[in-house]
Amino acid sequence: MAATVFSSLLYSKMFPTGDTCKLWTDAAEVRAMLLVEGALAKVQGAQGIIPELSAAFIHRSSLEVQIDAARLGNETGQNGVSVPGLVTAFRTAMEAPEFSQHVHWGATSQDIIDTALMLRLRQTLAIQEERLKYLLQSLAIKSRTYAKTPMAARTYGQHATPTSWGAVLAQWGEPIADAMTALPTLKNTSLLVSLSGSSGTASVLGPDAPATRAALAEALKLADPKRSWHTDRGPILRISNWMCDLVAALATMGQGLIGLTGSDTGEVSLGNVGESSTMPQKQNPVGPSVLVALNNQMAGLRASLQSAAAHQHQRDGAAWFTEWMVLPQIALSAATALEIACSVVEDMQPDIKQMTKNLGGLGLVHAEALSFALAKEMQRSDAQKLVKKLVAQAHSTKTSLAEIVLKARPELPISLFQVDTQLGNAPTAANAFATRVETL
Repeated sequence: MAATVFSSLLYSKMFPTGDTCKLWTDAAEVRAMLLVEGALAKVQGAQGIIPELSAAFIHRSSLEVQIDAARLGNETGQNGVSVPGLVTAFRTAMEAPEFSQHVHWGATSQDIIDTALMLRLRQTLAIQEERLKYLLQSLAIKSRTYAKTPMAARTYGQHATPTSWGAVLAQWGEPIADAMTALPTLKNTSLLVSLSGSSGTASVLGPDAPATRAALAEALKLADPKRSWHTDRGPILRISNWMCDLVAALATMGQGLIGLTGSDTGEVSLGNVGESSTMPQKQNPVGPSVLVALNNQMAGLRASLQSAAAHQHQRDGAAWFTEWMVLPQIALSAATALEIACSVVEDMQPDIKQMTKNLGGLGLVHAEALSFALAKEMQRSDAQKLVKKLVAQAHSTKTSLAEIVLKARPELPISLFQVDTQLGNAPTAANAFATRVETL
């Protein structure tokens, strides 16, 4: 088995990452670091910190030079960080020592790596935002379409009361919409530039280090933290937690679909299902199962990143290295979950006849409504006891609850046992979700 399913020849189609995979490669990291070095030089040239000719040459070179990440491997292994090797290779590639001597002026490796990371996270979030929009629009359309399509709500895997397929879709969709709503604030507060020097004091960054940092932030379209965040990993945690929360919401949908597509339930069909090697009848819900698996993995990844957020002193290599191992997996897991969710929601179809059939049976989904109707003329506890006896009678005689009750109490309204009058606010919730998505 490959080290990661996302790049595996065997498993990558099962765990598709879309365009996000291009952002989490060695080549993408090197390119992002070069962009940061070039932008820093341009800013420092404009502020007179380094010669303007050097700044212009370095900036142009950062856009043109190609550096093979494989060439940096030995130095990275020795130094524990890729920037020293990158700077050496960049200076060599420029072939102009009089200009290249001014590259990486006053910055530290963590400034470059963290800022480059933020550039890639910004692109990652942009892709995820587009996929979120598509997913929410698909859910909203179906939620409104099936706002009044009755089905059995289930708690602890058992029939509870009537609901609607549209309301179930809305229940899945609301936390996903919450993620979309939270995204602008997340980007504004967490996509930060880093320029604080070796110990976070910016001691060799020039006469007005805050102004240089602010200018670099503006050049790269990142936020200025107005301080060092070498050991404050809050920005990383906020972004990763957002992704983890999103995957949890998608996994909730996955869990629901696994149950609803089961052979004993059969209320939803998926367009793309898996086959068994020996059982021809099987139609395995692969996509929903992957959503659940990704969330299972996310729990461990989140815990690792949380633990690594406690840095020692002014910079901490060991904690920082942990981020490098964990954060790409979080980003790719979130990307995969969105790709799969979009495909699953687009293709899934409700089996309305089966929903109606499952909802019927002995009509026990109306037991709660019956108990509250009876509570108007007796103690609530007595009403519950009576309904429990009636439910037991329905089970033992295989007779519908409505038939038993209306035979004994014909004065009770038949509407107690009619699904369309027992949906509560399910249609309202379904339409409210669809309206919310339309305003996002």
